[in-house]
Formats: sequence, C-alpha cells, structure tokens
Amino acid sequence: MPGLVQETTFRTITVKELHPTFAAEVSGVNFQDVSEEQFAEIVAAMAKYGVCVFRNTGLDDESHVRFSSRFGALDNIRRYLAGGRKPRYELYELFDAGNLDAETGGILDPGSPRAHSNRGNGLFHADSSFNPRRASFSLLRACELPPPGHGGNTDFADSRTAFDELPEDLKGELLAHDYVGAHSMAHSRKLGSPEFFEDLDPTATPMQRHRIAQRHEPSGRMNLYVGAHLHHIEEDGKEIPNSWELVQRLNAHATQKKYTTTVPWYSPSDMVIWDNRCVLHRAGGGTFEGKFKRDLRRTTVHDDSPTAWGCNSKDVVWQGFNGQVKA
Repeated sequence: MPGLVQETTFRTITVKELHPTFAAEVSGVNFQDVSEEQFAEIVAAMAKYGVCVFRNTGLDDESHVRFSSRFGALDNIRRYLAGGRKPRYELYELFDAGNLDAETGGILDPGSPRAHSNRGNGLFHADSSFNPRRASFSLLRACELPPPGHGGNTDFADSRTAFDELPEDLKGELLAHDYVGAHSMAHSRKLGSPEFFEDLDPTATPMQRHRIAQRHEPSGRMNLYVGAHLHHIEEDGKEIPNSWELVQRLNAHATQKKYTTTVPWYSPSDMVIWDNRCVLHRAGGGTFEGKFKRDLRRTTVHDDSPTAWGCNSKDVVWQGFNGQVKA
C-alpha cells in the first residue's frame, strides 16, 4: 500500500511509496558523501519508481550540480540567454524554475512576458522533449518556498502505467504504426497563455521528433512519450489524419487522476528527481503567485540511451525560446 515502507532489496536507502504504481520518498541518503553503492541504489529506485523525493538534502548550487553530473552530461541555459535575459546563477547548468526576477531578485510580475511563458510549465510535459537529444533525469531543488497552504507543489503522471492501460484498440494502433511526435517549446508556451502568444506560430521554427510509443530501457516497460510540447504526430514523415485529436486523446489519457500524484515542498534543500522518459510533470499553481517567492532550481541530464536523439540529427542547431519578449 502507498505510504508504507516497502520491503525491498535496498541496503543503504529506505523507500516509502507515494502512489500505487510509481513515485517514492527516499531516506537514508547522505548527500555529502554518496557512496557508489548508494548511488547505484538511487538509480535502481529511479528505474522502478520514476520519481524519487529526498527531504532536507543540504545541497547548495555547487553540490547540486556536482551530484547531478553523476547521472550523466548536463544540459545548460546558454541558448536561452537571448534578448538581454540574464542568468540568475553563476552555474549555467542550473535552470531557473522559480518566480523570481533575475534583475531585481524580487517576485516576478505575473503579467510579465516571462511569467506568461512560465504558464506552459503548468501543463503536464516531459522536460526537453523539444530538444534533438531529450532529457533523462531532472533534479529539482527548493531554495525558498511560499508559506504552507499557498500552493506551488509539483504534480507527476505515470506515463508507463498509462501506456499499459490504454484502450486495446488504441494500444494496438500505436504498436502497429511507427508514430513520431513533433515537439515544440513554442507550442506549450502558446497552450499555456494563448492570448499573450496569439501571434506565435510554433511551425515557424524547427520541431524535434521522438517516437510516441517507446520502451523505457531502465525498467524494460513501454512508455507513452507525450505531453504539452507535443504539437502533432507523424508517420513516414507526414502528419497523420486527425493528428491533433490523437494528441489530445493521449495526453488526456496519460494525465487522468488515477495516474497522478502531487509532491508538496516542505523545506529548502528538498529535492525531487524524476525520469522524463517514463513520467510527465507540471508546476502546481496557488495563491503564492505574485505574492510569495518560490525559488526552485533544476539540473537536467542528457539522455544517453539508444533512443536519446529520437529521429533527429546530431548536427542540428539547438534552439532556445525567448520568453522575455512577446512573440
């Protein structure tokens, strides 16, 4: 049962399941000195649960980046620093997942261009599906949190179990066809704030392509690789009939309440690690918006599996999205 400490083969960590099919809170980790054995058990827990929550890690920016690099090569924010946007941190491997203004350090104006861009993060998505090389793990750490009761939690959806429980006709269709999803960050920004981005055309910039139904190698289970960045579906290089209807159907199926769980943030240095290859996530809203600081910082690990690059060229120029200006 969720919430009970499960009997496992883990020797150096303790796992408490948070949902019947995925997600767990992990304790017993000394982040100041994670042994190879313990790190291997964390990786094994990630393969099983897809989402692992760690409380009071004691990590700062430098140790956060250093620990993340043990999972693989890290993405960085350099391509997003367009239009005069300034980084909030000295370390380019840290992505700003909070609501602070980079120039003033104050709370971001909810009506600002960047705040409108961030609304896309409130839709279920997989980090970096819009990149030629997708992401494996994301590691999100709390630095400053709103007072309790004001929201700002993070929601997750189990896209492996969602695949397992697809209607048989739809599962058969996905397995019989080599469907490829075309992903765009501009698309999710427009979905998140359609009026503000009314003139934004996601088709004006290149999209990146990853297969819809694919095997999650660490667990051997099939996964539904969808989310808010998914603009349309193709087969043999052409958009399939009724593509958008299928996109909506798959996203609605994968994010049903029975497949989701919410992770609340309790304390600075709490950290959540998730595997974008087998779960979706979204930023939760709340009354904190425009009133209280929510400073979360994320590292993103490049996928190194055989399907990391999807159907994309390794020579393509990676695109950023400038949310500082209205498109």
